[in-house]
Amino acid sequence: MSLRVMRALPVAIAGLVLAEPAFAHEQVGVGGGLVSGLLHPLTGLDHLIAMVAVGIWGAQLGAPAIWVLPITFPLVMAVGGVLGVLRIPLPMPEIVIALSALVLGAAVAMRLRLPFAAAAVVVAVFAVFHGHAHGAELPNSANPLAYGVGFVVATGLLHLCGIIIGTLTRWPAGERLIQGLGAVIALLGGYFLAQSLGAVA
Repeated sequence: MSLRVMRALPVAIAGLVLAEPAFAHEQVGVGGGLVSGLLHPLTGLDHLIAMVAVGIWGAQLGAPAIWVLPITFPLVMAVGGVLGVLRIPLPMPEIVIALSALVLGAAVAMRLRLPFAAAAVVVAVFAVFHGHAHGAELPNSANPLAYGVGFVVATGLLHLCGIIIGTLTRWPAGERLIQGLGAVIALLGGYFLAQSLGAVA
């Protein structure tokens, strides 16, 4: 190996090690659609906290809400996703999404005991708007079905995180912690709502 190559080798290795990977803005095909769908609910804090709040609230309400609410949300969200993909408009989607975090966080903070059917309706209404936002932001090159499966699965996992957090209600200190978390979610929802209203004004 020549002296010139030996001198250049450490520079080349350092360049490879320190180089950041380049990712395309849009993932392509079925695999790309699935990855985009899985990651999308994690990229927006307003979506993320509302979905976790659904799981926590379901846990607070107990059976059957602990399982039915987190199942209702992704199923109805898929319908909203289809509306978004088809570009069928919904009124003030960003405002309703922010409002969902505020309302669901407040429900957790106040341990709101709605009848099961009423709680399911609240969750379903918000789910349509969350799904619409996901569908409307579908990357042009991604497979719509794979993308939809991805964001429904990711949403279900976020609900499961909420349910696990909600099991802390079995202990008095855990209950206070969860109510505090609900208050934080509600405050963040209020912040997002103020931002959305400011953008509309």
